[in-house]
Amino acid sequence: MSRTPPANDLPDLDVTPDFDVTPDFDVTDDELRAGGAVKWTLPAPGVLPAWVAEMDVRPCPPVRQAVRDGVERAAFGYPPRDQDTGVPEATAAFLERRFGWQVDPASVITTGDVMAAVRLTLEALCEEAPVVVPVPSYPPFLHVVPLTGRELVMVATRGDDDGGLDLGAIEAALAAGARTVLLAHPHNPLGRSFDRTELTALRDVVVRHGARVISDEIHAPLVLPAPAGVGSGVRHLPYAGLPGTADHTTTVVAASKAFNVPGLKCAQLLAGNSADLAALQAQPHVANHGVSSLGLAATLAAYEHGEPWLDGLLTDLAARRDQFAALLAEQLPQLAWSPQQATYLAWLDAGPTGLADPAAAALADGRVFVMGGQGFDPTGAHDAFVRVNLATSAERLERIVAGLATAWSR
Repeated sequence: MSRTPPANDLPDLDVTPDFDVTPDFDVTDDELRAGGAVKWTLPAPGVLPAWVAEMDVRPCPPVRQAVRDGVERAAFGYPPRDQDTGVPEATAAFLERRFGWQVDPASVITTGDVMAAVRLTLEALCEEAPVVVPVPSYPPFLHVVPLTGRELVMVATRGDDDGGLDLGAIEAALAAGARTVLLAHPHNPLGRSFDRTELTALRDVVVRHGARVISDEIHAPLVLPAPAGVGSGVRHLPYAGLPGTADHTTTVVAASKAFNVPGLKCAQLLAGNSADLAALQAQPHVANHGVSSLGLAATLAAYEHGEPWLDGLLTDLAARRDQFAALLAEQLPQLAWSPQQATYLAWLDAGPTGLADPAAAALADGRVFVMGGQGFDPTGAHDAFVRVNLATSAERLERIVAGLATAWSR
C-alpha cells in the first residue's frame, strides 16, 4: 500500500546501511543503573537484577537515531493519527517478512502498550463473562481481567516437560461459561512457541463455544535458534494466521521486547475483522491513549531498519541460554531445566533446593533479584519456581548464576 506522507507525518529514517548490526551487551552495571530504568533502580546497590523483562543491551542503532532525530525536531506533541505515521504499514511488512503473515495495515491500531491493548479489547469486544488464563502466567494478565470486572479462570498448563496448553481444561472452562482466552504466544514465562497442531486444536475449542482469543505476541520476534544438536528450532506461527480465526481473534504486537524500548510506549493492536475494527475505533479517546510520538518513531525505525540487528540479537540470546544451561549443570546440578524456545526468560524449578521461597533466598543470600513463581500462579503450584532474565552479558550471567548457587547450595 503506497501513501503520500502529509506534512506532519513521521519521516522515513535515513540510516546508513552499514551501521553496526552487532548487539552490544558490553554495558557496565553503573551505566545501566544510571539509565534510570526500574530494572536497575529498584534493587539495592550491589544486587544483580535478573527479574523484569528488559535487556542489558545498548539500543539498536537505527532506533537510537530515530529517537535522537525526534528530539531534534521536537516531536513532543500529541501523536498523529495512525494513518499519518507509517507504523501500520511498517508493522504489516515486518509481520509478513518475519512470519509470512499477511495483515491489512488498515486493521492496525496503535496503543500505549500491550496491556493497554489487552484491556481495550476485553472492554470493547469481549462479553462480560469469565476469562481463561493458562497459568503460570505473565502477572499483569492475572490483574487486568478483574480490573475489567470479569472473573478470572486460571487453567494450569500441562505438567509435562513441554508445558503445553491443557485443551481439555480450557474447553471445560468455556463450557462452564467463560468466553475469552487470554493467550501469551510465545508464552511468558514458559518460553514455549506453540505449534500448528496445538494452535489449531485451541481454535477448534474456541469456535465450538463461540468464544474469543486475545493473543499477546509481543515476544514473537524472539523465537531462538535451537540449542546445538537439538533439531532445527521452531518458527513462530501467529494464532491469527490460522484459517478460521479472523472472527474471534485480536492480536497484540510491539517492538518493545525485541528492540528493548518498553519505556517509549507504542504497541500495535490487530483487529481480526472489519466489525471488530469499527468497534475498537469507536471507543472514546480515553479508552486508548498513551501512544508516544517518540515511540512511534522508534517503532518505525525498528520495523523498517532493525532486522539485521535483531538477527544478531537472537544469536546472542541463544548463546546466553546455552551458557545458562552449562552454568546450571556445573554449579546447580540438582536442578533440571528445559531451555526455552523463545524469549530471554528462563523458567526454573528450584524445588530441589528445598527452599520455601527460592527467590527470597536468592535476594537475601545471593544478592540476585529474580521473580518468584508466586506472582505467576496464585494457586501455589509454582511457588518453588523462579523466572530468570538471561538477556545480559556473558560475564554478568556468570555472576548471576554464581549468586544463585551461593544462595541455593547452603
